[in-house]
Parts: sequence; C-alpha cells; structure tokens
Amino acid sequence: MHSIRSRTMALVLGLLGASLAVISWLSYRDAQHEIEELFDAQLALTARMLEGMVSRDMPPAALASLQQTLNQAVGRNDPLAPGHPYEGKLAFQVVDAHGEVILQSASAPVDLVERLQATQVSGDGRTDGIQGLHDQSAGYREVAVGEHRWRVFVLQDIPDAYWIVVSERDDVRGELVEKIALRSLIPDFIGLPLLALLVWLAIGWSLAPLKRMAELIRTRDPDKLAPLELAGLPQELEPMVAALNRLLQQLNTLLEREKRFLADAAHELRTPLAVLRIHAQNALDAPDPVDRTEALRQMLHGVDRATRLIAQLLTLARLEPNAAKLQLQEVELQAFIRNELAELIPLALERDLDLTLVAEDTGDYRLQAVATSFGVLLQNLVGNAIQYTPRHGRIEVLLKDAGDGVEFQVQDSGPGVPAAMRDKLFERFFREGSGTGAGLGLSIVQRIVELHRGSISLEDSPLGGLAVRVRLPRQRAG
Repeated sequence: MHSIRSRTMALVLGLLGASLAVISWLSYRDAQHEIEELFDAQLALTARMLEGMVSRDMPPAALASLQQTLNQAVGRNDPLAPGHPYEGKLAFQVVDAHGEVILQSASAPVDLVERLQATQVSGDGRTDGIQGLHDQSAGYREVAVGEHRWRVFVLQDIPDAYWIVVSERDDVRGELVEKIALRSLIPDFIGLPLLALLVWLAIGWSLAPLKRMAELIRTRDPDKLAPLELAGLPQELEPMVAALNRLLQQLNTLLEREKRFLADAAHELRTPLAVLRIHAQNALDAPDPVDRTEALRQMLHGVDRATRLIAQLLTLARLEPNAAKLQLQEVELQAFIRNELAELIPLALERDLDLTLVAEDTGDYRLQAVATSFGVLLQNLVGNAIQYTPRHGRIEVLLKDAGDGVEFQVQDSGPGVPAAMRDKLFERFFREGSGTGAGLGLSIVQRIVELHRGSISLEDSPLGGLAVRVRLPRQRAG
C-alpha cells in the first residue's frame, strides 16, 4: 500500500499539473492572440508611415532616393550593424492609380499586387484591375503567393491616389509568434519540478507529528499501557490519540480484571481444596468401610462444591463491571446460610471451633440477591473467621430482620483487629497476622456488597474478636 505522503503527493501534483496545463494553454492562446494583434498593428503603423512619406508631387529623383533609403533601412544585409534580426521581416509596396509599383522593399513578392487584383472580381465575372482594390481590398487579408501565405494590410491614400500594401510572410510571422508565446511558458515548466519539491517537503513536514506518534507507539514497551503523551499534537490527530488512549485504558482494565480473577480464584479455591484434603485423609484413615464410603461421598460432594465455586467466581467476574446487570432472584437467607455453614463445618471441626447460626424463626429473611455471589460472600467471612480464631474458639453467624432489609453478622472469638487497621483490611492483598490467605477475602466481600447496594462495617465482637456487619436492602428483581 502506498504511503499517505506518496498518495497526497500524487494527488496534489496531478491537480497542479492538470491546472497548470489548462492555465498554460489558455495563456498560450491569449499570448498568441495578443502577439498577432501586435504584428497587425505594426503592419498598419508601417503603412501609415509610408503614407506620410510618399506624395503625388514627388519628382522621380526624390522617389528613387527614398527607395534607396528604404532599402538601406529595411533590407540591410550587414549582420554586425546595430538593430534586431526581426526588423527586416516586413515587405511593402506602393502602387499608383494605374496599378504600377512605384516603391517597394527588396523582400516584397513581385506578384503580390497581381494576386490581390486577381482575387477582386466584379459582378459580371471580370477582374476590375486596381479599381477592385479600391472597392474591396482595404484592410487585412490572407493572400497565397507561390508556396507561402502572406498576411497583408492594404491602405488607400485617397489624396495622392496611391495604394500602400504592407505584408509579412505567414511562416515567418508564425515562427515569431510561436517563439514568443512558448517562451512565456518556460517559467511554468521550470517551476513545476521546483513546486513538486516544495510540495514534497511541505507534506513531509506536515506528516512529521504522525511519524513521531507512530515511532512512539512502535518503540513503546508492550507492558506499558499508560496513555500516550504527545506535545504539540495537530488537531486532526487528537481523535486518533484519544481513541488509542481509550483503547489502552480498556486493555488495562481488562488485564486488571483478569489478574483479579486469577487472584480471586486462587484465594477462593484454597478452602474447598482444604476440605477435600480432609475428606481424603479421613478416607485413608477410616478402618470401617462404611466410614470410608462416607468420607469418599463427602469428598465427591466437595468436588461438586469446588466446581460450583469456580462457576460462582466466573459469574462474579462477569457481573463485576456493572451492577445494573445483576440478575436478582429471591433468596431465603436463613436456609441459604444454614446450607453454606453445613459445608464449612468440617473445617471448623478440624480446629475444634464451635460454629453456630443464631436467627429468630419469626423474621422475614427473604431477599433479592444473586445466590452464587452471596455464597462467595458468606464463605469468605466464615472462612476468615475459622482461619484466625484460635482452637476451641467460637464463631457465631447472627441473622436479623431489619425491616427494609436483612442484616447479618459474623462474630468470632479471635484476637480481633485494631480499629486503626480495619479500613486496610478491605485493600487487596493486605493481610493481618499470620494467616495463609492472599489478602483478597474482604475485598471480594466488599465488592459483592457494593453490587447488592448494601453496606459493610467492622466492629468489636462481643465474643472478644472481630465482628463483620453486613446490611443488604430488599431490592426488586430486574
């Protein structure tokens, strides 16, 4: 594909060349016409000068002297004499009333007058001699004499009864016209290459910002997704740079989501895999086939749980960019939390923890939510409590009907978190204490709460550790 510079250059030079050709042709025709007019004016001027020089009363000696003077002035043969080589191109003749040539230049064709008289035909078909010139010959005309055509101007000197014929050979006249007109086009032909060079340099200078931007993109580190920064950017390139920066921002957001998803997946799969390990160990240690079968059944159930968790993480990743796209459904939180806690009991029993659910049976715990993401929320909160609560400790999940919403708390008897450090717990990859997590649990919980337009806070637990309070409003599905 041709470059923008070459395409622009070809287009500009094509338009300039076509325009210059039309303008040059019109200029040539105009110059040719004006030069023709100038030569015709010279013929008329020469004729009127002769009219003033020749009179009827001139004696033959004076006429002969005038003939000699005109021969020397007009028909000179000395090329070294000062003057112009074109000054001898004119021919003239002075004819009396009887048709005899009384004065003429050396270059005048001998039969020009006869040809003029022969072309004048009277009404009965007979030539009328010099009187024909008197009737029709005054002015300009074209006459063929021999192999050449002549441009002729005929002037009648009525007081002296003379005819003055001034002529110029057409090929000589045309040669002069062509030379003068063509020389007027020389600046155009010389200026076109120079103009092409200037246009080439101007286009290159105009495209320099585009070249600089392309070089910046080409040499840019693939891992660098920061916006492009170009100083002195032309107005035409601003939309392109804005579109590139918007694309870089979208790519950066996409990569961040992928990194966050991988980190969340690694964090969330840790607990199900630990449960699977416990069931596998129980199956290996069980002496009773019935216990072994039960352990394997629990292990299979754990695999299903891990599969469901992966699906939940994928769902959460899809729902993260825009909470308005949540597909809410009615969830009865008391039953839902009870089922989730049942799956986490093996982890609590391994650490000799007391895990209980406290809820009033008369409360309304129905809520519009995304069950998969809410399950991730509960597993993170209870999983963190199990991880940080010492052995023989207590974990309570309190569920409460808040009227326009549902509130639940996860309280533990662990060491707790100082008030000054609680806000940092929501930061990604921040960990408090010696836990083995990746520091993503509460950041995931906070994001899920925000998707459901709820609120979350960290408080001191009556059990002595940390209490996480979550309040979710009752939303309409849609």
